Amino acid sequence: MLYFFAFLFGLIIGSLLNCIIYRLEEGKSFLFGRSYCPHCKHNLSWQDLIPAFSFIALRGKCRYCQKPISFQYPLVEMATGLIFVLIFSFQFSAATFYWLISACFLIIIFVFDLKHYIIPDKVIFPAILISAIWYTIALIFLDIYSWQEVLKAFFSAFGAAAFFLLLVLISKGKWMGIGDIKLAFFMGLLTGWPNILVALILAYFIGAIVGIALIFLKKKSLKAEVPFGPFLVAGTFIALFWGEKIIYWYLTFFLIK
Repeated sequence: MLYFFAFLFGLIIGSLLNCIIYRLEEGKSFLFGRSYCPHCKHNLSWQDLIPAFSFIALRGKCRYCQKPISFQYPLVEMATGLIFVLIFSFQFSAATFYWLISACFLIIIFVFDLKHYIIPDKVIFPAILISAIWYTIALIFLDIYSWQEVLKAFFSAFGAAAFFLLLVLISKGKWMGIGDIKLAFFMGLLTGWPNILVALILAYFIGAIVGIALIFLKKKSLKAEVPFGPFLVAGTFIALFWGEKIIYWYLTFFLIK
C-alpha cells in the first residue's frame, strides 16, 4: 500500500516537473499561471491534467485543438512514480525527503539537457544548495551522519567536479560543458564515496553504448554532439539504489581471489 501511494504521489510530482520543464523552456515562472496547451494556448481543465491517465483518455491529443501531446509528459510522470517507489523501498528514514527532492532535480536535468543540451543554473544551483543545507541539518540536528561521512560527501563532490573541470580545460570545452562540472558536484554530494565512482563509470559506460547504437543506426555521426547530462543522471540513480551491490560484486569477482 505504501508503494502504491508512493507511485501516485510520484505521478502527481511528475506532472509538476513537466510544468517546471516547460516553464523553464519558455522563461516563465512555474509558481503562477494555469496550465495550457503549448499549441493552442487553451487553459486546461482538471480532467486534462490527471497524470498519465489524461494522456491515455485523450489518446495523446489535445482536447481542444487535437494537436499531439508530447510523450514526454506521461513518460516523465511514470518515471517519477517508479523512482519514488524505488526511493521508498531503498530509503525510508529522515533522508527520504532529501532523496525525493534530489530525484526531482535529477529528472528535470535529464529532460532539459536531453532536449536543449544545457543544464540550467536555476536547477543545479538550488540542488547543490539544498544538499549543503541537508548535510548541515543532518549532522548538527538529526545526528544522522558523522563528520567523516560528510567530509566524504564533499570530497566526492569536489573530486568529481575537479575531474570534469580537467576534461573541460584539456578539450577546451569540446568534451564536456560547464554544466557537467556543476552536475558532477551535485552527484558527489548525493552519492558520496565510493558510489560516485560507480555513478561516473556507469555514465560513461551507458553513454558509450548509446553513442555506438546511434552511430550504428545512423542517427548521429562520430563528430555529433550528444548531451552527457542524461547519462550522468542515469548513473547517479543506479549508484544510489544499487551502488553498494555493484561494488561488492566487483570486489568479489575481480579483486578477491
